[in-house]
Amino acid sequence: MVEQLKFEILTIGNELLIGKILNTNAHWLSKRITSLGGRVTRIITIGDDIDEISSTIRDCLARKPDFIITVGGLGPTFDDKTLEGIAHALNLRLEVNSEALDMVRVKYESLGRTRGEKIELTPARIKMATLPEKAKPLKNPVGTAPGVLLEVDGVAIVCLPGVPEEMKAIFEGSISSIIRKQSKLVFCEKSLRLEKIYESDLAPLIDQVLRMNPRVYIKSHPKREEGGAYIELHLSTSDESLEECSRLIDVTASEIKKRVVERGGRVTEMSAGE
Repeated sequence: MVEQLKFEILTIGNELLIGKILNTNAHWLSKRITSLGGRVTRIITIGDDIDEISSTIRDCLARKPDFIITVGGLGPTFDDKTLEGIAHALNLRLEVNSEALDMVRVKYESLGRTRGEKIELTPARIKMATLPEKAKPLKNPVGTAPGVLLEVDGVAIVCLPGVPEEMKAIFEGSISSIIRKQSKLVFCEKSLRLEKIYESDLAPLIDQVLRMNPRVYIKSHPKREEGGAYIELHLSTSDESLEECSRLIDVTASEIKKRVVERGGRVTEMSAGE
């Protein structure tokens, strides 16, 4: 069976560690990577510290994922230290990348025309175009700081800005197509709403079905709403064939439904938005 591409996500920023900002970027990336057939094996959050970034990158590389995606720390301020930390980890020089500098220049020229003023490329702005040697800048269609792609011993290190709109735009514009080309798998999922059954009674039923369908991942999520409680049962799997992927999910859902109904429970399929 074809192995899934493995991803490690490294979100960087003191604001995440102190609870100032909710880590929605990791949530969005995990869901998007999974939908493309990849598998997120780790999500790590660290502060804006060069040594911490450096040691974490080395740890990630030692596990040999297919992709390491960093989020945050690409801007012009003193605490934007991601690229410096990566360069330190890999013993690479930081240098002004001419392609990245052009991207930054064009952004500020456009902004200057909008405001009717000339905006200089200050050292803080040039910092956003200062990349580890051999790195490739990725166009940022929303903001100013380019994303960065760096290949290291078969591992793709992708650096994205922390602003969610910019992160998503660069991922969709530059990275999703790379993943599609490399991934041989498609992802399928389905959620079931289970009522009138306790999770403790459901557990052995799930074990039975998993023995029959070991390739499907099943996770139960107890939920509570006004008027009572229910269990959301999430089923997911990946396969080279969309047809086989869908078949595995449907067969597993059918087996779950049969067993739950036999125990006096009720099962309905949930829509994607629920």
